[in-house]
Amino acid sequence: MRADLTSWATYAVSLFGQRPAAHHLLLLQHLERLSHDGADRLMVLMPPGSAKSTYASVLFPAWWFTQHPRSSVIGASHTAALAALFSRRIRDTVVRHKARLGYDICAADRSAAHWTTSSGGEYYATGVQGAVVGRRADLVVIDDPLKSQLEADSLHLRDRIWSWYQSDLSTRLKPKARIVLIMTRWHEDDLGGRLLQHEADEWQVLRLPALAEADDPLGRVPGEPLWPEWEGAAALARKRLAVGERAWAALFQQTPRPDTSALFDVGRLAVIAPLADPPEGPTVRAWDLASTLANGDNDPDWTVGLKMTRDPTGVYTVMDVVRFRGGPREVERRIVSTATADGRRVRIGLPEDPGQAGRSQMTYMASQLGGHVLDASRETGSKTLRAMPVASQIDAGNVRLVKAPWNHALIEELRAFPFGRKDDQVDALSRAFAMLLESAPPPRSMSLPFMGR
Repeated sequence: MRADLTSWATYAVSLFGQRPAAHHLLLLQHLERLSHDGADRLMVLMPPGSAKSTYASVLFPAWWFTQHPRSSVIGASHTAALAALFSRRIRDTVVRHKARLGYDICAADRSAAHWTTSSGGEYYATGVQGAVVGRRADLVVIDDPLKSQLEADSLHLRDRIWSWYQSDLSTRLKPKARIVLIMTRWHEDDLGGRLLQHEADEWQVLRLPALAEADDPLGRVPGEPLWPEWEGAAALARKRLAVGERAWAALFQQTPRPDTSALFDVGRLAVIAPLADPPEGPTVRAWDLASTLANGDNDPDWTVGLKMTRDPTGVYTVMDVVRFRGGPREVERRIVSTATADGRRVRIGLPEDPGQAGRSQMTYMASQLGGHVLDASRETGSKTLRAMPVASQIDAGNVRLVKAPWNHALIEELRAFPFGRKDDQVDALSRAFAMLLESAPPPRSMSLPFMGR
């Protein structure tokens, strides 16, 4: 049992009259490979009620210490209470089976959230976003970082969890540390989705939907239940009717999809490698301006400059997004510096305020952007109406994004529009698309004057 994770897990659950199902055995194989210097990032995506936590969050850490006796483990869940529950279950399992596992829990250190082993190991439990300063880990087990659809639909909370993962947890890893993420998907942009967007090459993914799909890892035929001894096809069909298609796709099939009420079908956006050569077609940088600085708890708008090109086949590519908050002087400075970096071939689009003040502002900006083509226009119609033309091109699969750190913020704003809190990037995208529809690329060798309309 100390040498083989499957033997240990099979024995442990047999005491409760259970035995590992096929998907449990596959999970145990992946976990054992991770322990033996296999892939150091494992993402386990399974539906609720599949007993993934019993094997991955309880039995695996207890066995881990037989292989890595002096290691440190951090267990994290959506709340400190759930993390402590897993911690107690691991601790009690070790105490119950100390003779077979070959180690015990130190009697003086048996708290729910933190305990040490007789062989020099350490386990620390925390809630997602909880403090891990001062801790170091050879293994991190994250089990269900989100607890509800309400939390999953909050961009603010998803951003906080991502920030915690990047800035707090990841910096606590020792060299050669491993991470296991065990979760049921809630949202396209939950922690699992964001990791697959930003670190896909680093993660081995074990995705087992409730009903099998093509190329199932277990060799099931499409439509076959994951654990028929526990929940058969008829029970799953009733559950599907009860929860609805959105929850079914996310929680049970591990393929979350956006709310269909949104304007943009972000699933149709292709993310491509950066362009090796300068684009052949016209290129523009469209701006949406804001000049309110953050103050206390307020949430001001962003100034956004979106760079977009159209190739000869009619495919549109978003090449870059500049997004910041600043006062009027900072906005002016960034527009000029970005234009300088882009070069004179890139046409600049700015919104013009009505009246003489707006014309005067554009005349001033033209003087600051000497040699660049400036397209100044007033915004007419609703934001949704202005966004519809580019939304239709996204639906048709004619819009791409160059892979970059700004992808996530743009996609999430598009996903939420027109019901989201912010629409600055949407406005810039709409303006850029309109400019590309209406203008031809300026000559490469000419320094063109200010052009307003």
